Amino acid sequence: MTNEEYALRVEGLRTRLYKTAILLMGSHSQAMDVLDEAVYKGLCSHRKLRDPSLFDTWMTRIVMNECYNELRRQKRLVPIEEAPEASAEEFDSLPLREALQKLPRDLKDVITLRFFSELTVAQTAEVLHLPQGTVASQQRRALKLLRLELGEEENQ
Repeated sequence: MTNEEYALRVEGLRTRLYKTAILLMGSHSQAMDVLDEAVYKGLCSHRKLRDPSLFDTWMTRIVMNECYNELRRQKRLVPIEEAPEASAEEFDSLPLREALQKLPRDLKDVITLRFFSELTVAQTAEVLHLPQGTVASQQRRALKLLRLELGEEENQ
């Protein structure tokens, strides 16, 4: 794959990768920084990708790894209240945003990839290096926890 082909493939994934980054980072500026770094790292190593059909999941994984690297560098998770520039399109409501932040990392990853990055169960399993059955059960568990969290907030 040439650098031009790489650029075209990344451009086609731009929205999906941005959604993943903003959900994990919590703010537009941090998501853009992480996305820039991920695109650069992908550019440096895209020739090592053995199976070009895996490009989409490979790039998604690079973005997720960069997000977690940045969060580790910050030595804390970004509280969602400190991210006012996060677009309302990314979440239906503030309670959903808060409930998602409360999920364990593995469940949050599944929900982020499945519903906000619009990956299939198979693609999500590929990105997370998990069996599809595990992704499906984590998705059910995460959705149950989100329903409980949102149900409690509605009753308060």
